[in-house]
Amino acid sequence: MITTANIFEAVKTGVSVRDAAECYGIRSNHAGMACCPFHDDHTPSMKLNEDYFYCFGCGAGGDVITFTARLFNLRPYEAARKLASDFNIPVDIPLPAQNNLRTFRMDLYRCQKALDSYLNLLIRWKSEYEPTDPDEEWDERYLEACQMMEPMEYLADELAVGTLEQRKCTVERLLADGKIDQLEERVIRLNETNEIR
Repeated sequence: MITTANIFEAVKTGVSVRDAAECYGIRSNHAGMACCPFHDDHTPSMKLNEDYFYCFGCGAGGDVITFTARLFNLRPYEAARKLASDFNIPVDIPLPAQNNLRTFRMDLYRCQKALDSYLNLLIRWKSEYEPTDPDEEWDERYLEACQMMEPMEYLADELAVGTLEQRKCTVERLLADGKIDQLEERVIRLNETNEIR
């Protein structure tokens, strides 16, 4: 049977405060500041970090479980269960070692950023280079967009909404076979040759 401590650890390892806030409708700016939902806040005064939040206006603070508990008026255990359910976290799987957690999050962010950049490029190419005449020769960029968009969207979805174990496996696979290195280099090269606006 899963203990309360295991649920807490699984949730805190698998969900960042920023991810939870965004999932529950609280948007932050590029500096990670958001309007605090715990008091009448008109100017962003709450800092959302990966592991904790803190409001400079009302003093509210804590981890992702505390945040969710306050937001939905839940007890900590109920908040942990809600997060596990909302983020598809199987709490009975082995968790990454604590000292590897930061590395995993950095690798996850790198993979998400590379896929996002490439997907934006494919979306633009599919729109801009779509043939207008049936006899017209298809542009290579349009062909690439047609071929690559679906598999790239699948990978991006796995990283965004997959279980912790799925995200770990996908990140390891992308880094191991060099896909992310290739995508990053390709986007940089296209930027340098002005093929991306």
